[in-house]
Formats: sequence, structure tokens, C-alpha cells
Amino acid sequence: MFNVGDKIVYPMHGAGTIDSIEEKDILGEKQSYYILKMPGEVKVMVPTAKAEEVGVRSIIDKSAAEKVFTVLEQDETEMEKNWNKRYRDNMDKMKSGDIYEIADVVRNLSFKQKEKGLSTGEKKMLNNAKQILVSELVLAEHASQDEVEQLVENKINTSFMLFKSEDVVPNNVVNKFIPFDGTGTSDNA
Repeated sequence: MFNVGDKIVYPMHGAGTIDSIEEKDILGEKQSYYILKMPGEVKVMVPTAKAEEVGVRSIIDKSAAEKVFTVLEQDETEMEKNWNKRYRDNMDKMKSGDIYEIADVVRNLSFKQKEKGLSTGEKKMLNNAKQILVSELVLAEHASQDEVEQLVENKINTSFMLFKSEDVVPNNVVNKFIPFDGTGTSDNA
């Protein structure tokens, strides 16, 4: 059981602070709810009886936050080529509520976006995963949202440059139509 003032994570929504615990009558059924204050002044109600079942947990501590940043600094993990399977795998990672899995999704999709772009669905997933990740890191690091967003971006950019920069060929329109072999001469002369 959590108390007012506790900082908790609600999977697929992110981290927030328990503003109050209230008894509500919804559809004729009285239940106790955690009223979570989320970033952006959003309030979420979580039934106290189902909190553990849906994966509500305490936020990570500062040392676990450092491990999250380490995940962001690593090379991407193997992902499915098939976007549909990849989407489902990433969705399962996000539903788990595991901060390290969410960091993995953020890093992998960020790399993919930098390499060749993302579908609309994967862009939404990346934005949602970043929001969930940042909301917990803000509370764990006692930092502002802007500071944490910048730190996450810096970690991803640094790891991308370290692991992937040589893999990315600039998307040059000319290269798409005129193959360039790099020699500067033609064998057809």
C-alpha cells in the first residue's frame, strides 16, 4: 500500500506523485483510488486494490537512474526487421513498466529514427516511451523536465555517434539515382 506523497510509476502512463487516496463510487461500486498527479497537471485514478496487479511500483532511486543512463549509452539491441513484430515487442517492453526496458525502446527507436526514419506508429511510441522515461527520471534525479530531456538526448546522440555514425549514409537524392562508386572515373569510356 502506498501513501499520499509517494512517488510511483503507473505502467504506460509514467511516474507521478500520489496527491490523495479517495473513495469513489463508480458505476455503483465503491472503491478506493490513488489520485496520481502526473507531469503536465494530468491526474490519473488507479484503483488501490488493483495497483499491484497493473504493475504500479515505487520510482527508481538515484543509482538505478545512473544505470538507466548507461542503457542509453549502449549500442542498440537486436530488433525485428518486420515492423509489426518489432512494434509488438516494443509495446510489450513498455507495458512491463520496467524502466530499463523502456530505456531500451527509447534508444533503439531513436537510433532507427536517425538512420532511416520511423513510421507514424513508431514515432508515437517513441514519444510516449520518452515521456514515460523522462517522467520517472525527473522524480528520481530531482531535476527539471527540460534538464532530463536534454540529458537523455545527449546520451542517445553520443551513443549513436559512437556506434552508428559510420553506418549512416547521408540521404542524398543524387545517390539514389546515380550510383557513385567513389573512384571518380567511369569504365564506360
